[in-house]
Amino acid sequence: MGQEMLNALLLPLLFSMAGGTYAYLRFPERRPRVLLTLLLFQLVGAYGHAVQPDSGLFGLLTLHLLVVVAWLGHYLQTPQGQLRPQRVRRD
Repeated sequence: MGQEMLNALLLPLLFSMAGGTYAYLRFPERRPRVLLTLLLFQLVGAYGHAVQPDSGLFGLLTLHLLVVVAWLGHYLQTPQGQLRPQRVRRD
């Protein structure tokens, strides 16, 4: 019964993990917004799991949560004044 919810949330959650990882690593000044977006995707997935529970969706949400917690832990341990300098193109 919950297979429909897994099918509906599979690609958005995979995209949020891949896109969130890319944005987190590539744009250090945008990290708080990226983390907020990842948390919002997690909440949407949790709502989907509450509506139609499924073990596959639960596994996907667990994987997504591990990514979110890893980046959140990294963000909290990184001194905010010592972020990697942004690349500037010189012509």
